[in-house]
Amino acid sequence: MHPAFSVIFFTVSSGVGYGLLALIGALGAIGVLPADRAFGLTGIALALVAVTAGLLSSTVHLGHPERAWRALSQWRTSWLSREGVAAVVTYIPACGLAAAWLWPESYGGAGWIIGWASAVMAMVTVYCTAMIYRSLATIPEWANGWTVINYLTLALASGAVWLTALKSAFGVTAGAMDTIALVSLVLAWCFKLAYWRHIDTAEPTTTLESATGLGRFGQVRLLEAPHTEDNYLLKEMGYQVARRHAAKLRFYAQGFAFLLPGILIAAAMNLDGVGAALAAIAASLSITVGLLIERWLVFAQARHVVTLYYGRTTP
Repeated sequence: MHPAFSVIFFTVSSGVGYGLLALIGALGAIGVLPADRAFGLTGIALALVAVTAGLLSSTVHLGHPERAWRALSQWRTSWLSREGVAAVVTYIPACGLAAAWLWPESYGGAGWIIGWASAVMAMVTVYCTAMIYRSLATIPEWANGWTVINYLTLALASGAVWLTALKSAFGVTAGAMDTIALVSLVLAWCFKLAYWRHIDTAEPTTTLESATGLGRFGQVRLLEAPHTEDNYLLKEMGYQVARRHAAKLRFYAQGFAFLLPGILIAAAMNLDGVGAALAAIAASLSITVGLLIERWLVFAQARHVVTLYYGRTTP
């Protein structure tokens, strides 16, 4: 698929934002995070800014962005619509969480309920985003079980790294956050490697024979190309990236998204003050760059089965 930057930015920015919001809500509810008002409100605001920026950027890819609101009405059948509804609903507990963090005495025991509601809705929205791609059976690189788990773990890993940076910048004590960030990075890395292994080794579910229905007569080959040059479908649905370039980009994605943030967070754990803050902030920037590369590959390496009709032996 053609990697549109608006969609790449949307999935990365909203993933970071929802991951950050989920962790603030859940860890705040169980008392892992300090009750520092400036820290909590800044974290929630940062999460909502990232989410909102991502959602707004997603409309750039639409032919008529002004009609985006209509997608909300198809929630019974469309994962895109469900994502939109979940995204809108998530703002309610998120704003409630900010209020509970600002005036904890007014909310009492209800604060933990709001925290968990924010965390659950944030992850539900990420799940709906992942299912938009997981449900597309015509794109084998997305229509597999690794897609959803990758979106969820990468959102949590990036959110954890950003929360660690926020914690270090404010100088608050939350030692468990460093461990959570490191563990989430390792898990996300493992699942990403599993995803790449799957798309590299999986047998094609659709072939030229099955696509044309002529497999019973033997091997099918293209007699004559339907077009003398690439058309819109091939440019959008059959975008190709050279194997050597993909391998190089995977190397960079792993370095920036997983390895370097892990090293920087480990360094921050052994530093104090400004040094720890700078290392943690560098880790958050690194994972963001790494995820932009990773997400570009997710789209660039995905090919629609329609390309079979244009001479590709596999989609």
